Amino acid sequence: MSDGGGVTVGVEEEFLLVDRASRRTVPRAPAVLDRVRPGGPGRVHAELLTSQVEASTGVCRDLGELREHLVSGRERLLAAAREEDALLLAAGMPPLPGPEVRITPGARFQAVADRYREVVAGYESCGCHVHVGVPDRDTAVAVIGHLRQWLPTLLALSVNSPFGGERDTGDGGWRLVRQAAFPGAGLPPRFESAAEYDREVSRLVDCGVLVDPRMSFWLARPSPAFPTVEVRAADTALTVDGAVLQAALTRALVRTALAELDRGVEAPEIDPQVAASAVWSAARHGLNGPGVDLVRSRATPAAELVSALLGHVAAALADTGDDVVVRKLLKELLAEGTGAERQRSAAVRGRAAAVDFVAERTASRA
Repeated sequence: MSDGGGVTVGVEEEFLLVDRASRRTVPRAPAVLDRVRPGGPGRVHAELLTSQVEASTGVCRDLGELREHLVSGRERLLAAAREEDALLLAAGMPPLPGPEVRITPGARFQAVADRYREVVAGYESCGCHVHVGVPDRDTAVAVIGHLRQWLPTLLALSVNSPFGGERDTGDGGWRLVRQAAFPGAGLPPRFESAAEYDREVSRLVDCGVLVDPRMSFWLARPSPAFPTVEVRAADTALTVDGAVLQAALTRALVRTALAELDRGVEAPEIDPQVAASAVWSAARHGLNGPGVDLVRSRATPAAELVSALLGHVAAALADTGDDVVVRKLLKELLAEGTGAERQRSAAVRGRAAAVDFVAERTASRA
């Protein structure tokens, strides 16, 4: 395994906290974060709601290092959660919601709650955000133009949020369906430069639909904090392996985009309505049903879109030595099913059994 061709990668994972007895979400994030042991790679953070916590890796150069960081972050949060009689869940939305959903204290969190009111109330949403290093923000914006057509496929691979409240929604990725209620959700428009991107974000702030320039709801963006492309399509991965797969594919897409930019290849034009349809289809069906080919604007089996993605990034995966790992993890995912499918299978024994299953897989090192 190489150093990723000099292209770095990092992952942010958001998790839910549930009471060990009731299996429902609980507002214990402040106490859990206070108990996290110092040391280890990466950091842990508060999230919008007090039933959520986040672990972020450091900057990693290969998938082995990334895996170590992911395992460390989960284990530190798991240990702290146990001390608060809570379970840590890697799920896009809770299998069982709790009676108390509180906003985390802080001026910005409160501003978000005030701005979006009922849209954000009970929005216990957890994603897997992948950061891939790029030279500068103009490059990040150009890369995102080339990534857009593949973002729904990354989502389809990741769906891990089948439940909404007390109901099985029928969707694989209910998180993205809920997220569509926010302004500007979905695939980003195509921008010609970082300056154009910044102007559009500022315009949305001036329109009153974003709290500040650090905010957007697009599934990919130039990070407001780091010199990276930040891809936010995926639900939180049920397992460490799932997070590694998302990171590897995302880095390969970025490396492929960089190579296309060097060759002067233009990013494809994508109709906004077709883009919304593709995100909806990926969230609805995951890997078990039709997706949408964004370039040809037609329904296409999700399996064909996954195969096309692999072909698109084959050279980048081979160059970094990640191809063997990716094919192994993808084969296992296709055999075992997405997180949403596996949650549903566990829930045949009751929703509490689904919670226990997710907690067990969250704690696994694989």
